Amino acid sequence: MFFPSRRAFFGASLAGIAAGSQLLAADPVPPLPKTLPDDASFQPSTLFLTWHRDPTTTMTVQWVGTRGETTDTTVFYRPAVAGLAVPIAAAAGNALAANLPWVPQATVAKPYPLSDFKVFRAELSGLKPGTDYQFKIGKESPIYRFRTMPARATDTIHFVSGGDCGVNQHAILNNIQAARQDPMFALIGGDLAYENGKSVATHLSFLKNYSRHMVGKDGRLIPMVACLGNHEVAGGYGTDRTKAPFFYSLFDGLYPDTGYATLDFGDYLSLVLLDTGHTSAIAGDQTDWLDKTLRARKDHPHVLAVNHVPAYPSARKMESTGGKAGTGEPNRKHWVPLFEKYRVPVVLEHHDHVFKRTKPLIGGSADKNGVLYLGDGSWGRLRAPQPPEKLTVMAAVNQDYHLTLHRVEGQERFHLAMGEDGRVMDVCRTTQRNIGLVRASGG
Repeated sequence: MFFPSRRAFFGASLAGIAAGSQLLAADPVPPLPKTLPDDASFQPSTLFLTWHRDPTTTMTVQWVGTRGETTDTTVFYRPAVAGLAVPIAAAAGNALAANLPWVPQATVAKPYPLSDFKVFRAELSGLKPGTDYQFKIGKESPIYRFRTMPARATDTIHFVSGGDCGVNQHAILNNIQAARQDPMFALIGGDLAYENGKSVATHLSFLKNYSRHMVGKDGRLIPMVACLGNHEVAGGYGTDRTKAPFFYSLFDGLYPDTGYATLDFGDYLSLVLLDTGHTSAIAGDQTDWLDKTLRARKDHPHVLAVNHVPAYPSARKMESTGGKAGTGEPNRKHWVPLFEKYRVPVVLEHHDHVFKRTKPLIGGSADKNGVLYLGDGSWGRLRAPQPPEKLTVMAAVNQDYHLTLHRVEGQERFHLAMGEDGRVMDVCRTTQRNIGLVRASGG
């Protein structure tokens, strides 16, 4: 079920794709194309897309700004016109689209913390799966583009993941590298901006970088899915939602009450997004919820767990010292048994600022039917890993900036880690774990 060899990876159904530039973008990063017309008077620099509900039929448009920037904040949308190669570059009222009516969706404005700014949001629903759409903001913006996720995983599903971004040049280079893979979405596992729940300027810089660089090859905006990390939170751990004001001002649609949620893509992909003790305790309600959530999806083909602090760290120590719990100890106690019981194949972890791939693990030991843990969050931050003798659960460790490209094909998943320059660092393949090979403790 787990195939770590490069030959196995490329010898499977990705051989044709690997020959192209989408999977292996190792050539120098080109300058950004000019995609927005000069005569569009309203071009919000923080515009990005996300999801609150099923990505096959919805899309949420968001930006941070002030009232009065534009006379009309209504989001108008419609199916993209066939043959319009780069809709984002077409000014509003383009003649090629004149025969398709625009559907209006009112925008809700809510406070953006510690400032006079507002978060403007419009959730578009009732969309057709696997369809390209155009949208514009009022009558003064360019025409942008997005694509809904397919109804079924009959074609390849591909997305990128990573974490611990920040706003430095390495984070920007990984943004550009991620966009060049033309992913369907980007999954960021916490510590997006490093604003610590306090800095308006830092948080806005992150949004501006994402908005500018995370654009697909056809001008399609790449949606962002995120979970909570300690640097979203004033104090980091053991507090409440009020201490993560920027994160929840943007993502409260997915996380209305807690720091954990599930995003289901039709019936083929589920992202189980967890809060590693920042605004929701690991034990208790969250663990009970995780048990019920994984049980309800135990027969789904692709269920991936995502959390910030890793159960199996690559840089910090697992061992308890001075009465303080080791890194990931609560995860290993409360969550890992559930990942093993319900056959979760892959857990995406972050926080340690190293590239890592564990061996497939059951109870902390290598097992071919085990859970694979990928991480550890080095999109824009680095830390030295522990010495090899401390990393016995690891199959690969690399001190380098990276992101991971994931491809879902049928019952298989392919995971390719690449550096900010497009260099391939690691490849592996996973399939569904075998049922009945892990004793289900507790019934």
